[in-house]
Amino acid sequence: MQALVKDMETRMTAALDSLAREFASVRTGRASTALLDTIRVDYYGTPTPVAQMASVSVPDARTLTIQPWEPSQLAVIEKAILKSDLGLTPVNDGKTVRLTMPTLTEERRKQLAKTVGKMAEEGRVAVRNLRREANDKLKGMAKDKKVSEDEERRGHDRPVHREGGRPAQEKGAGDPLVLGDRSSRMETA
Repeated sequence: MQALVKDMETRMTAALDSLAREFASVRTGRASTALLDTIRVDYYGTPTPVAQMASVSVPDARTLTIQPWEPSQLAVIEKAILKSDLGLTPVNDGKTVRLTMPTLTEERRKQLAKTVGKMAEEGRVAVRNLRREANDKLKGMAKDKKVSEDEERRGHDRPVHREGGRPAQEKGAGDPLVLGDRSSRMETA
């Protein structure tokens, strides 16, 4: 059972890390080097991330500069950015490529909110599916008598760990509306 729990924790952590990378690639009005993480440039026949072939920096809140270590790669980087789905137009000054983030319009903000909401829901669904899979495996193990009923119940009730190694807060723990939690009632009084 411990192996199952470890495997599920690893897979859930991977799903959450993937979601965090997706969130980082969302183009808001602020410049971030994470925007270029998904862009691959053909570097001598090998698709290479921009950060591995150039110096990427954020000189101010709305500008991203890319200075390749080989000046001959400027045009290739510029072409890769234009092909990407970033929606940004690179400016090549002969030494660096500059990307300026446009200010967000109300329409773009609403579109971003919808996009981020979809990403979050996909992340929730991925974690739910992993949890359902783990619960099904636990039920199968209990049915085959590989684990006792008590161990199965403990496996179902086990809290998922958050970043930092602390267990997720149980529902109602520390909630002033839960009867029997004297410390929080005293704080609100």
